[in-house]
Amino acid sequence: MRRHWQKKPLLVRQALPGVQPPVSRRQLAELAASEDVESRLISRFDGRWALRQGPVAKLLPYSKAGWTVLVQGLDLHLPEARELLDRFRFVPEARLDDLMISYATDGGGVGPHFDSYDVFLIQVQGKRLWRIGRQGMATSGALVEGAPVKLLADFEPEQEFELDAGDMLYLPPGWAHDGIAVGECMTCSVGFRTPWRAELARELLQRLMDDDSRAYQNRMYSDPKQPATSAPGEVPQQLLDFARDATERALKEPLALERALGEALTEPKPRVWFETGDVLPAGMGVALDRRSRMMYDRAHVFLNGESYRAAGRDARLMRVLADQRALSAKEIAALSKGARELLDQWCEDGWVQPVAGTR
Repeated sequence: MRRHWQKKPLLVRQALPGVQPPVSRRQLAELAASEDVESRLISRFDGRWALRQGPVAKLLPYSKAGWTVLVQGLDLHLPEARELLDRFRFVPEARLDDLMISYATDGGGVGPHFDSYDVFLIQVQGKRLWRIGRQGMATSGALVEGAPVKLLADFEPEQEFELDAGDMLYLPPGWAHDGIAVGECMTCSVGFRTPWRAELARELLQRLMDDDSRAYQNRMYSDPKQPATSAPGEVPQQLLDFARDATERALKEPLALERALGEALTEPKPRVWFETGDVLPAGMGVALDRRSRMMYDRAHVFLNGESYRAAGRDARLMRVLADQRALSAKEIAALSKGARELLDQWCEDGWVQPVAGTR
């Protein structure tokens, strides 16, 4: 993090020695065919690129060279993928996005491109050749016109690396890269959230204004002293002042921005759903469901888009749950009655799962 994060690439040979693919070829085909999974099929035959958005009912023959299937958010569907993603929690959870996997036949890939976010590329099966270059210096950033995928028109690689299973390549945002399968291979990529300023502001302001529980929101605009006007098209200064006051009050509300940010960061993705369960049995520990997102700040804990005030021992233990994604039965026994009831509700909602034993 100190030397490379958002600064320069890093190649780590055997970062994960003995790594196994988190999904089999058959499982990957089933996921790609599902309506609940985000997937893509990209191919290049006779020099022509093609893109098919999922669900992909049937993959191309495995013996045919030059194609790739990608499944986004693999961690939402398989515990093995979630475990692999969790190895990258040395980066704050608020920045961690998901684990994507790509399966490619010989020569398959998605072409030279660059991402606006950090990425760790982990070879989990077979070999892949990576060619990389500084997008801002090695290329103009121009894209190939008419291509169904975003391809850099004048990619000029500076370095090449052939990755074997267990090797890993980190690339900061903006570094162009082109991965080409050497025989059949699987590659996992860990992606990160990089919200644009305007996008984040829009999300937070919407959440602030949607909360109608605050007293200042219940005041309606009125203008009993408005005189007759000869300039009806002009926005009244009084209305502008009212709008400014409403926005400033929303931002100044104690902990309002913190609450809105935490709720936004933990909001489940659109295709995420949870299976309902029962209250937590006595003597059991808990673990966060692999689809759950949990964070905290100095005054709240956040889980799946909801916020809760917490203090004292309850806050400390809930922070352990967010950091470790698990609580032991002994730790649960130390919770207050209210926090224990909340944990039962989370179990019923499917947000946490009962587990035997302790860490």
